[in-house]
Amino acid sequence: MPLGGGNKCGCCQKTVYFAEEVQCEGKSWHKSCFLCMVCKKNLDSTTVAVHVDEIYCKSCYGKKYGPKGYGFGGGAGTLSMDTGEGLGIKPEEQAPHRPTNNPNASKFAQKAAGSDVCPRCGKTVYAAEKVIGGGNSWHKGCFRCAKCGKGLESTTLADRDGEIYCKGCYAKSFGPKGFGFGQGAGALAHSQ
Repeated sequence: MPLGGGNKCGCCQKTVYFAEEVQCEGKSWHKSCFLCMVCKKNLDSTTVAVHVDEIYCKSCYGKKYGPKGYGFGGGAGTLSMDTGEGLGIKPEEQAPHRPTNNPNASKFAQKAAGSDVCPRCGKTVYAAEKVIGGGNSWHKGCFRCAKCGKGLESTTLADRDGEIYCKGCYAKSFGPKGFGFGQGAGALAHSQ
């Protein structure tokens, strides 16, 4: 401890006495000097961010030294339009937008031209209403048995010749016929 009673403040360089001392990174500060260097908010051990000999609140530190670009805002899910000029950051020059010359830029662009068509109603099937079964895309409302109209799921589906059926109707229509092939457990059916 130097002569004069205490350590020197990291901000004002005046003597810091024990009753008003805040320590951070091995340095002493007056409570009234322990402020963000940019926005002047009061800091504490949970809100301080240190860079060399400078102290910042986490928000200003992030703006000055954090990642730059879209998606790096001040809070959850925010996009800040602050360029950081107040922090001494020079904004980067943006290159002019040039559209791509690639006609098939993404699989989504390709889907727009050749979008899925529901085999039941013949209308376009969009992603929000799409159910896939039997090798085709269906509307949720069209994803029903061709015979009885029962709603289907991937576990209750049987397909044949591009059409979908519930397992019961599929078995009745396309299952084996004759003695010993009944519908119930151990049932014998005689078909003529």
